[in-house]
Amino acid sequence: MSTEWTYLLESGGQIDAIYADFAKAFDKVSHTKLLMKLKSYGITPEIINWIQNFLIHRRHCVKVNGKSSAWMSVLTGISQGTILGPILFLIYILHK
Repeated sequence: MSTEWTYLLESGGQIDAIYADFAKAFDKVSHTKLLMKLKSYGITPEIINWIQNFLIHRRHCVKVNGKSSAWMSVLTGISQGTILGPILFLIYILHK
């Protein structure tokens, strides 16, 4: 493919590319919509309750120069760096 691109560029052609940055997308996932989607796929209530606990019972604070902010509940988003996070994100963005 790079040979084709090189040829196109050297002959004055154009290459169009689209980049998608999903870094912030994980933060925008609605817990309510994701849980409804899981139910629509027929996921058992026990698993949905487990996932709900994974999503909802999280709190964050910010620490700057040794001082911490108050703890706040996380109302949207999926934790990155977990095994379950990317799977839930894919379920959320795929259409049924």
